[in-house]
Amino acid sequence: MNKVTLGKIQDQEYEIVEAFRTIKTNIQFCGANIKTIMVTSSVADEGKSVVAFHLARSLAESNKRVLYVDCDIRRSVTIGRLGAYQENGKSIFGLSHYLSEQKTLKEIIYSTTIENVDMIFTGPDVPNPTELLEGPLFQKLVEEVKGEYDKIIFDTPPLGMVIDAAVIGPCMDGAILVVRQGKVNRRMIKKVKKQLEHSGVRILGGILNGKKYEKQGYYYKSGYYQSY
Repeated sequence: MNKVTLGKIQDQEYEIVEAFRTIKTNIQFCGANIKTIMVTSSVADEGKSVVAFHLARSLAESNKRVLYVDCDIRRSVTIGRLGAYQENGKSIFGLSHYLSEQKTLKEIIYSTTIENVDMIFTGPDVPNPTELLEGPLFQKLVEEVKGEYDKIIFDTPPLGMVIDAAVIGPCMDGAILVVRQGKVNRRMIKKVKKQLEHSGVRILGGILNGKKYEKQGYYYKSGYYQSY
């Protein structure tokens, strides 16, 4: 398996680590059969991708084999945000290469510098992302990785903007909706929740992101998990 270095990974603050441990525990109580988890949001810039990645990190700390799959083949920034690169200077292939039959599944899965976390990046943007995601190759990918990993986190585009997450939903064991405080209104959240329900995916709960609260005179950002 090829390996990528994640050059921009920083140590997390204690409060953030504890928040994700709480999220991880709540997911575990959803049932041992929950392996494929879709993370989405209503609109862009709610912190969905950051939450999905750190959730994968947290799950891996329990000695679980975790795969993070970036499904946002419209406008992903994961490679740049994480500073991902191969030591040999080779290009990083991704999901769109596989779905367009240019690369095999084995060629797009990368081990990382985070123990127990492997990744599938998006690959280049494509003109027909929804058609690729609803095709048989994506379903085949899901079934194959379920046999290799304990948990698979699928980072999907915002459902309030494009339909991709609803297309992926039927392949998932559960979905998590990320909501940034003050970013969207209740009506939009209810609309996205309804779309998830119509896709047939089980909604595990929501993560409130960017919530500010005071502790010993200082403010810091965190998030918490709660069931609907």
